[in-house]
Amino acid sequence: MGVHFFTGFPGFISRQLIRQLFLDGVTKQIYALVLPTEMEEAQQEVRKITKEHPTCQIELFEGDITLPNLGIDNSELSCIAPRISVLWHLAAIYDLAVPRKLAWKVNVHGTAMVNDFVRELPNLERYMYFSTAYVAGRRNGLLLETELIRPSAFKNYYEETKFEAELRVEDLKSEVPITIIRPGIVRGHSETGETIKFDGPYFFLNMIDRLRKLPFIPFVGSKKTTINVVPVDYIFKASSFICREPSAIGKTLHLTDPNPHRVFDVYSAMVKGLTGKNPMGRIPLSLTKKMLEFYPIRNALGVEYETTGYLAWTATFDCTEAQNVLNKGDVKCPDFIETMPAMIKFYEDNKNREEFRIRIK
Repeated sequence: MGVHFFTGFPGFISRQLIRQLFLDGVTKQIYALVLPTEMEEAQQEVRKITKEHPTCQIELFEGDITLPNLGIDNSELSCIAPRISVLWHLAAIYDLAVPRKLAWKVNVHGTAMVNDFVRELPNLERYMYFSTAYVAGRRNGLLLETELIRPSAFKNYYEETKFEAELRVEDLKSEVPITIIRPGIVRGHSETGETIKFDGPYFFLNMIDRLRKLPFIPFVGSKKTTINVVPVDYIFKASSFICREPSAIGKTLHLTDPNPHRVFDVYSAMVKGLTGKNPMGRIPLSLTKKMLEFYPIRNALGVEYETTGYLAWTATFDCTEAQNVLNKGDVKCPDFIETMPAMIKFYEDNKNREEFRIRIK
């Protein structure tokens, strides 16, 4: 049972994934790379996790993925490198409104530095790289796991830089045992609703909440478009199994909902869950985009402009490869609408807490 090394700690997915690995008995020891500015939060999270799993250990290393050797001291590096059996690269800038220069530095250059680090690990059994299903950019139609095709355009710099980063990881497949994970849009826990920030699909909830006193709440977007949202518990349960499954080596896997819902149905369920009413009428997407170009409007609604790029995007994710692997472990994706009450309750309980809010740019 080897040591697992994490970037992206104490991010929400990494902290929950570590708990799952401990629960499943995959490892008892974690090394986690932590930015100096996040060390205090990381230490607090370590105390919580090790209290829940007293026989397990998490050792923190101060560093930065954008630096050679990830900024780890040489004496520490020579000691820990031979012990690492699985490396999880989750660190990234996930903000849809991120500036290109920052996104490139962290997502692309940072991944190149992690790749160099991976090459120097003599006993590596698996490199688990977290990409995103949205490397597809503006491509339409059926999107396959076996494809990494440069689209004609991207909806934002997050997508562009994650595509560029995945290209660099793909090039490593001939050198080291890699599995590339492409999640859909990640939301909170399907049973508890827990998350750490209200972004992604929570922008819908922000807008509905701010409009709830109106006589009616209109629908925004296309009734034909589907939205692929997966709960974080599906991500960490699936990933825990995948890192142990030999058939996943060399694969790129869509951790997306195999049965996604239409945006209209998701939006309607959110309006009903938050207000008790059904949406009425529809605002054309072109008008919505025009309105959200003005900062005071998007700030008042709590919605990033970049969200509009997903409201009429006519693409679907094939996840045959992932389902073939996950069926061996009986790991299934909870239904979005069926589990939405927990999401809405957590939102209602925490919507006024500053730490959950996304600063609208």
